[in-house]
Amino acid sequence: MSSEQPTVEDSEESVTPELMDVEDLEANASVDSEEESIEQQLERMQITVKDYWDQIMRLKAEMENNRKRAIRDVENAHKFALKNFTEALLPVVDSMDMGQQAASAENATLESIIEGTNMTTTMFVQVLEKYGLERLNPVGEKFNPDLHQAISMIDDENVDSNHIISVMQKGFTLNERLVRPAMVIVSK
Repeated sequence: MSSEQPTVEDSEESVTPELMDVEDLEANASVDSEEESIEQQLERMQITVKDYWDQIMRLKAEMENNRKRAIRDVENAHKFALKNFTEALLPVVDSMDMGQQAASAENATLESIIEGTNMTTTMFVQVLEKYGLERLNPVGEKFNPDLHQAISMIDDENVDSNHIISVMQKGFTLNERLVRPAMVIVSK
């Protein structure tokens, strides 16, 4: 009978392996779910890293574009810095051309040539002043070695000591910065 009918021991043995298989399956399933979550986390991290890498590459490209743009802007600023100044000088050149034509005319007089030259000079000085260039004509002023260059000293009873008697060559400042000192004769 025992060979034909399963005993309790046989049934326990036959049930136990099945239970172990279920337990193993559950354990494996929990490990698989942990592995899946790790794999999912890894995938998410890889996506995040890829996004960050793309952002870095875009920022790098943007920085390079900004650098190139800045270089181009500086080059253009140097190239066209004098554009407005040049345009302002063109009427002076035109006036000089007209003065030469007027001087070569048959009915030209010395007075009209002098008047035209004075008008052109005035126009030229106005353009220079408009762009911050000022002439130094320091006659009668106290000598200042930062602005003047003494080429000679003369005794003059009518002028105070260390004052400028005459200007041999006018000086210039550009936006209050000395471009050329005035060459002057100073009283002793």
